Amino acid sequence: MDFKLEIPTALAYFRSLVQSDAGFPLLEAAASLAQDDYPELDIQQVLGDMDQVQSRLKRRLIGAGDDLEKLSILNRFFYGDLGFSGNVNDYYDPDNSFLNVVLRTRRGIPISLAVLWLELAVAAGLRAQGVGFPGHFLVKVQLPEPHQGQVILDPFTGESLSREDLLERLQPLRTPGGLPRSLSAPDDLLMHYLRAATPREIIARMLRNLQEIYRAQGDEPRLKAVQDRLDILLPEPTP
Repeated sequence: MDFKLEIPTALAYFRSLVQSDAGFPLLEAAASLAQDDYPELDIQQVLGDMDQVQSRLKRRLIGAGDDLEKLSILNRFFYGDLGFSGNVNDYYDPDNSFLNVVLRTRRGIPISLAVLWLELAVAAGLRAQGVGFPGHFLVKVQLPEPHQGQVILDPFTGESLSREDLLERLQPLRTPGGLPRSLSAPDDLLMHYLRAATPREIIARMLRNLQEIYRAQGDEPRLKAVQDRLDILLPEPTP
């Protein structure tokens, strides 16, 4: 009797990753988005490459003190030693959303850089989360005492953002009818937009970024591939 090993399609593999919110594998799901453009991509190799980067970071963290120092070491490692930064020269290149390419070129957009940064932050023992801020994905780190508070970072540059910086970035939304009346107070506004994004929301935003790019390019086949993934990720509720 012959036994054939059935290799799942890229879409079936994606479905298996995102079927439950419990233990949602953010890094693996994000890496799998590249399979439509790179059908021969070895996702396990991408995960293995990231494991090696994590190991390098952990060696840098030996002897580190509190979380603020760990955060500083992480940022120097990510933006300095590894050289990650935003792709300012070709921001709308789809490759900026594909982690296999971002790991190789060290260039990406805020959300793809954030996914990699967050993976390292977890390895560093930091309480870090993604933030689905309007127009520009951010990350935040909750620091315990003696530095108790929240640090908001722009993953595109590694820059720490102040309250005033964040409110300025929200200014385009402050138009008549642009914001709910309940969010008229600045602190309420920030609390609303700085809530943590779930892994499912992060993947959805990555797919919608690609959707916008392919729609602008008139690339119908790729647009359909993205829509198929969104349909799996965000199924219509059963009546």
